[in-house]
Amino acid sequence: MLNIALDTVDHITRVMVAIGTDYPAGTLLDTHTHRRAQLLYGMTGLMEVDTDDGAWVVPPYNCVWIPAGKRHRVRMHGVSTRSIYIEPNAVPRVTGDCEVLSVSPLLHHLLVASADIPAQYDESGRDGALAQLILHELHIAPILPLFAPMPRDCQLAKMCRKFLREPHIRATPQAWASELNKSLRTFTRLFRQQTGMSFGAWRQQACLLAALPKLSSGAPVTQVALDLGYDSPNAFSSMFRKALGQSPSSFARAASSPHSF
Repeated sequence: MLNIALDTVDHITRVMVAIGTDYPAGTLLDTHTHRRAQLLYGMTGLMEVDTDDGAWVVPPYNCVWIPAGKRHRVRMHGVSTRSIYIEPNAVPRVTGDCEVLSVSPLLHHLLVASADIPAQYDESGRDGALAQLILHELHIAPILPLFAPMPRDCQLAKMCRKFLREPHIRATPQAWASELNKSLRTFTRLFRQQTGMSFGAWRQQACLLAALPKLSSGAPVTQVALDLGYDSPNAFSSMFRKALGQSPSSFARAASSPHSF
């Protein structure tokens, strides 16, 4: 099914509902929830997802898992999506958190084909088999490290959200500690307790998340590196490759080219 509203088919008694939607660049789906869990797959463009727990960036040909009832907001950058909405008692992921998942060649083709599955599909026929295979592939899909957790502490969360909008690799924990009127030791302990990460690791993750939309839109690697405060493009590229297993230029080429498996 293409470009239809979920609420027109959400009541149908099937394990999953599949909907394909095309979004103009810059579309913002403001904070909302779904009764069902959602797998959101972007075949083109890039998605930025925010929840109370943190921020995710979803490159093309990857997907984000959103548990049932999770408040989330999504900004679309020229995205054509496939969404799979799954009944809460049939979810294939064990976590209660959002996750960015790697899409295998098989899952890619299944998600493309899902647009042809009617809402009231034959559970014992081909469409039912496709639905079950999609759920199985979702169960085994690996997680990608494209997440910056958000602290619960209100002051610290405010600083983190501001930083996510304009991250800089040279930001220091000493400066953050001073702004919060805390000692460096107290701040370091608080930050790890609240996010599960050291400040340095979280800062790097924030820079990585900010780099992906820039690279996808065609910004030169050198300019992205300098904007984020890296000493050189090589330093930025080294971080990027360690995190995602590919160079920034390779990512940019893949993001701007038709996908093929």
